[in-house]
Amino acid sequence: MIDSMDEQEAVRRIWQTLSLPGVIDVHTHFMPKNVMDKVWKYFDDAGPLIGRPWPITYRSDEQDRLRILRSFGVLAFTSLVYPHKPDMAAWLNQWAVAFAASTPDCLQTATFFPEPAAGGYVRTALESGARVFKAHVQVGGYDPADPLLDEVWGLLADAGAPIVIHCGSGPTPGAHTGPAPIRAVLRRHPRLRLIIAHMGGPEYREFLDLCEDFEDLYLDTTMTFTTFSEEAMPFPRQEYGRLRDMGERILFGSDFPNIPYGYAHAMTVLTELPGVDDDWLRNVFHDNGIRLFSIPGAAADEVAARREAPGGAGGG
Repeated sequence: MIDSMDEQEAVRRIWQTLSLPGVIDVHTHFMPKNVMDKVWKYFDDAGPLIGRPWPITYRSDEQDRLRILRSFGVLAFTSLVYPHKPDMAAWLNQWAVAFAASTPDCLQTATFFPEPAAGGYVRTALESGARVFKAHVQVGGYDPADPLLDEVWGLLADAGAPIVIHCGSGPTPGAHTGPAPIRAVLRRHPRLRLIIAHMGGPEYREFLDLCEDFEDLYLDTTMTFTTFSEEAMPFPRQEYGRLRDMGERILFGSDFPNIPYGYAHAMTVLTELPGVDDDWLRNVFHDNGIRLFSIPGAAADEVAARREAPGGAGGG
């Protein structure tokens, strides 16, 4: 596990250099211990959806992982829980309510699965204060256009609730991964605020197309551009221009703690992308998350002041 002053300083130097108060990380995992233990075992065994060795860099107890995130200067993060079978999502949501209540810097998270009860427990999650949802098409092995999810998508579209969704075909394809099933969902629910996890890799180009077609779509940077991902799923160089142009709809995500490298690397690779400027980085690391999740306080005031200043952050 990487847990050193050098790592902390490397992370903090990035956002301090940008004159930010810290980082918003939209893609982190906190789960009930028995579930997290099973997830880690799956990674340790290089399960079939992983396809390669994948060491967990930040394997420690829950309180220690919270301490590490906060030492990096992460101001807000998520507890992305997700079911792999029916009759699991509702109790994960109950756990997430309690976790968020005891962890004020965690955006209350919820999830769902295509099952008859889904509409009811998603409505309950929204009423209890859920601010972000997680869908994992690859692990769940379901079609996001399943009729059992139609009520769910409608509720989430009406609420304007962001949904972090792993729907790209990386690291290995699933039966319903890729852009086509998501486009089918968006035809019925065009106002959905989907955050495409891992920038949709390896179908980066196709998910950029989707973002151009639907104005409420976002991309998260989770694992993208890192040495680990570039070996198997390189981001196409000819798309860097579109990446820069979409700076107001890209959010920083880390996949903490389940990453096979240090947190600083996930941030550093973004600062080294061709043609990105400080405004783009401020948006990705902080400002876009503040706006999307309506995070109040001094951080939000700083974002508003930057946008109102002459020549302020346009996002580019």
